[in-house]
Amino acid sequence: MVRMGPDVPLLNEYKQEFFWKRFPQTVLGGPRFKLGYCAPPYVYVNQAVLFLTPWLFGGVGTLLCQLQLLQELYAAVLSGTLMFAAAAGVQALALYAAWKSGTVVERLGAPNILIDEEEVEFTHCVSPETVRFIAPGKRFGLNVVLHTVLAGVLCGLGTWYVFLGRLTALYGSTGVSLIVFVLSWVTLCIAEYSLIVNTAAETATFQAQDTYEITPLTRPLYIFIFIALDLADRFSHAVPELQLASQTLHVVFVFLPLLWALGVLPPLDALLLWGMEQALVFGLGGSPMSSNIRLLLMFAVSFGVAVCNYFIPSTLGVVLFSTSAGFLLSLDLSQVDTLCRRQRIAFRDHRFHSGAPLLLTSFGWNLGCRELLLYLSLLVVAMAEAGLLHHFLGSAQSQDLVTRPQGPVRYLLLILFSLCWALREVQGAYVVGGMFLNPLYPKGMSNVQSFKQKNRGLHIAAAIRRILLYLVSPFAMIAFLSMDKSLRSLHSVSISVGLTRAFRGVWQSSEDALLQMVVVVLVQLAAGNKTLPGWDTLGTGVQLLLVGLLMDRLSQFLAKLKFTLTVLVTSWTEKKQRRQSAGTLLALNASLWPLVLAVVMLSALLSAPLLPLFTLPIFLVGFPRPQRSWPGPVGTACPCPDSVFYQQMSGSLASALRTAFASGSLGSVAPGSHFLGRFQDRMVWIMILERGYGYCTVNIKRRQSLSSCMSPMKAYLVQSL
Repeated sequence: MVRMGPDVPLLNEYKQEFFWKRFPQTVLGGPRFKLGYCAPPYVYVNQAVLFLTPWLFGGVGTLLCQLQLLQELYAAVLSGTLMFAAAAGVQALALYAAWKSGTVVERLGAPNILIDEEEVEFTHCVSPETVRFIAPGKRFGLNVVLHTVLAGVLCGLGTWYVFLGRLTALYGSTGVSLIVFVLSWVTLCIAEYSLIVNTAAETATFQAQDTYEITPLTRPLYIFIFIALDLADRFSHAVPELQLASQTLHVVFVFLPLLWALGVLPPLDALLLWGMEQALVFGLGGSPMSSNIRLLLMFAVSFGVAVCNYFIPSTLGVVLFSTSAGFLLSLDLSQVDTLCRRQRIAFRDHRFHSGAPLLLTSFGWNLGCRELLLYLSLLVVAMAEAGLLHHFLGSAQSQDLVTRPQGPVRYLLLILFSLCWALREVQGAYVVGGMFLNPLYPKGMSNVQSFKQKNRGLHIAAAIRRILLYLVSPFAMIAFLSMDKSLRSLHSVSISVGLTRAFRGVWQSSEDALLQMVVVVLVQLAAGNKTLPGWDTLGTGVQLLLVGLLMDRLSQFLAKLKFTLTVLVTSWTEKKQRRQSAGTLLALNASLWPLVLAVVMLSALLSAPLLPLFTLPIFLVGFPRPQRSWPGPVGTACPCPDSVFYQQMSGSLASALRTAFASGSLGSVAPGSHFLGRFQDRMVWIMILERGYGYCTVNIKRRQSLSSCMSPMKAYLVQSL
């Protein structure tokens, strides 16, 4: 047994027993062959028969097709029809057992997780207790119909997917085809059992409760994706890329049970939210959102903006529309409702208490009339600048980088980036990535007042940086984009999406957009007047998209590689983390370093968590999920006696974060960043949820060092302007 120390086991006896009961159930899709108590043989036989039923029906269709009694299509329809009838029979038995036993399946909430620990008294092979144990049934009548139909469709298409003739045509070997055929049917049986009989406890879990029974659809969904790609290859006219993809995916199809068991493939809800977030951030120039509703709405609106840009006939109209839409969508428009309600309350109180003056908050802390006036002014100036530059200079032709209209703007962007980077670096105690001590930072402090006096110069530098980054740089980047030559070939999907993202990113994340634009400018200056094949034809918008995606994945790779090395080193150097198997695991990681590097790279490419198994230096890739990492809304989840203290403290903490974010003393703060704050025995965990022009949404969780209680508190909006 692997131990975490001299006396502490990694898995105690109870956990080991639970693991060996639950893990085979997860691997096989739901059958419970290890119960922990004696059960009649027919319980296991019934589960085995139900597990192999899809294979039986698929085998009938395959045999008739091999004997040339039926064509492939009709054989697949026959297998699907038989499976549909069997699935309907299983659901009818489950409903009959529930009615016979006089119980009603819960329609809401999660199933009872303690039912696996209870012993069931079986009377005979089709008794209500046996049927309910094997096939608990569905909570919703709609799911009974939907899952039954999907079971038939899955069996029919799966039979067509793994026909021996199809596999032989792909691989040209009967032996390889037979191996793939057998293992592929194991994958299909696992998905069918999870869909129609009993859903397994999935390793990849995103929602705390599967209220609407989405989990049974997860495994069939991935099979349908594989089948869809194979059908595209079948009905295409000999596309080599599709044939190669089909050959590869038929092999990957065999390993789907392993990927499901390891939790690499995300559930449906996490996959959908992750895909929308990636498309919003890297394809449409937005930011990760602080809630699912905001993500859905923002994705829909941003996608609509890209579609409108594609159909607008005038390039000037595209520039003006992209500039205005990018600016408006980068603001936190949800504050408009708060502003209206606050103004009504303030006006009512002022009317009833005419002697009391209206209180004004600090500029930029909350959305108010002054902030609206500022944003309106910025919008008008940005649209005027973009429209005039594009109208008078957008069509100018020049091959020289200096005389081209974008030439002076390129050097202005380089200067702005250098100044903003330098002014941000001097805000911390160390510079150049922590390598050198900052000579401008106060060396010591006797009290807060003296520290503020010594820090006055840094405050001036922070104010200059804010002006350059949030007021000067956006207009310089808009000027660069408005005169870009790719606007002349706007009516293509890639160019429209790229420019929509570029005009949005100017406001949504000014610092990142400035860095990406500087990289594109440096590539142009390095190339000179030469044409870079494949790069220049992309257009500036797509170039910025690729640079942003590459930089994000590269930063994730370096961070996860650092984390991997830290876990490897501390597993040996830290006595409390040193296990008896530490030397063996280190030697194994050293000998398999290409595999470890591939796991880290895959985790970075998918933007997925990198998980050390049981805190051991054995690394797995978690399933991709949104940046927030949890599906529920932000709110108090675990009230403790000192919750009031943390609630009172969060306002002042958010105010301090506002100053730190604006000055840049905490570095480049992006959604997904984490911070820890501590005061005596109290700790807070701060996570950046969303960021745009002039605002930043953070989640503050309290963490007590003397107890294990942790609960999320309200997400505070931190204004930067």
